[in-house]
Amino acid sequence: MADRVHPRDDSPPQTTEFKPPPAAAPLQEEYDQVHYPVSPTKPDAPRSEKPVPPPPGTYVIQIPKDQVYRVPPPENAKRHERLTRRKPSRSPCCCCLCWLLALLTAFIFLVGVAAAVFYFVFRPESPGYSIERLSISGFNLTSSRRVSPEFDVTVRANNPNDKIGIYYRRGSSVDVFYDSVKLATGSLPIFYQGTNNVTVFVTPLKGSAVELTSGDRTAMIDEANKGQVPFKLALRAPVKIKVGSVETWEITVKIDCDLTVDNLTATAEIGSKKCDYGVDLW
Repeated sequence: MADRVHPRDDSPPQTTEFKPPPAAAPLQEEYDQVHYPVSPTKPDAPRSEKPVPPPPGTYVIQIPKDQVYRVPPPENAKRHERLTRRKPSRSPCCCCLCWLLALLTAFIFLVGVAAAVFYFVFRPESPGYSIERLSISGFNLTSSRRVSPEFDVTVRANNPNDKIGIYYRRGSSVDVFYDSVKLATGSLPIFYQGTNNVTVFVTPLKGSAVELTSGDRTAMIDEANKGQVPFKLALRAPVKIKVGSVETWEITVKIDCDLTVDNLTATAEIGSKKCDYGVDLW
């Protein structure tokens, strides 16, 4: 009788696992939170992005941190200390220029103040000059010989200032020209003209052996017949201005006149005149 063979059961033995009831889970979590409190966790730090590579054609040099100097190295410490303590120095030319500009500015300021004070205190006015009369003699235009003309020039000088006087000094000159030929010369008298004064003086002028061309003679005869003989008169007078008890340096008064006379005699009358006035301060 054959034996009965039962199939072998290779499956593992069943084990029984203990599983807590689902209701106990909330109680356990509540217990842990009471007896084992957990500190709040910090948010994770943002992850650093990947470094951007340098642009092409550039180099990145990495130096150890211990080789980066925040103070000068010992061999350069003395030089660094000397340079940091050195005061900025200006060049001598710059200093001289600054001083010169400062002195010039101060001088101009003082001159302006003095001029303003002088004007408001003394109220200066320029003197006036005019040629009143011209007496002529010594012209013989019918002969070819040289002439020696003489002129008596009457000059009127007016000083309208209340506090300023005028000294007329030596070295003045009065010249008479026909065209470009000097006919006679003379000088002004030396005198002092007081304040608010009008002085009329006659200045004699003399010429000696003046040579006139035939053309000049003919032209003068024709102009005398027309009653318009032109002459030029040039007057230069060195003067000093007196302000109170103070006298200025020497100043030159200049008068240039273009005038015409009706004839070449002692009774000549001035027909027209145009005068320019000027002053040389130095």
